Amino acid sequence: MKEIVIATKNKGKIAEFKQMLDGWEVRSLLDYPDIPDIEEDGDTFSKNAAKKAETLATYLNQMVVADDSGLEVDALDGRPGVYSARYAGSDKSDAANMGKVLTEMLDVPSEDRTARFICVMAVASPKKETRFYEGSCEGMIALEERGTNGFGYDPIFYVPELEKTMAQLTAEQKNERSHRANALHQLLAHKEEWSE
Repeated sequence: MKEIVIATKNKGKIAEFKQMLDGWEVRSLLDYPDIPDIEEDGDTFSKNAAKKAETLATYLNQMVVADDSGLEVDALDGRPGVYSARYAGSDKSDAANMGKVLTEMLDVPSEDRTARFICVMAVASPKKETRFYEGSCEGMIALEERGTNGFGYDPIFYVPELEKTMAQLTAEQKNERSHRANALHQLLAHKEEWSE
């Protein structure tokens, strides 16, 4: 069985990867507790993903997939963007982040609440060129939190065609349309580029 390291400690993200990478031995940073944190200080999703993947690929001497993802809200000029995980402060609180977005969107009418999740995945291996795969998911910012599945901004990200937030979807429904699933489908569709 092929092994791949996912550069995250986020249990929700790890579960998604394991479900979508069936047939692979998926490891995560939880399997390597001594690895120091890598500061995500890039100004784009690609730069953050590449920094994590390349640093860890060198450290572990094996293939690593890292992603950086976030929420872009049109009425907020693309914020929170690369600052999605720490939008309300450095403690990385999902509840505080959602609260800040909802507060900033209080006076925005429903038709102007368009948003998207963006995910960029970087695949790095020692002495190989890093490859990038991107996915997105279009939606709207809900007026309030709904649903208990998922993580991050899922409870306020409304999917119009399903009339539900991401947090109201089953894991299977989410994996059919999420930004991370779309990026992973791109990655898997080009497996010959990076899995040799």
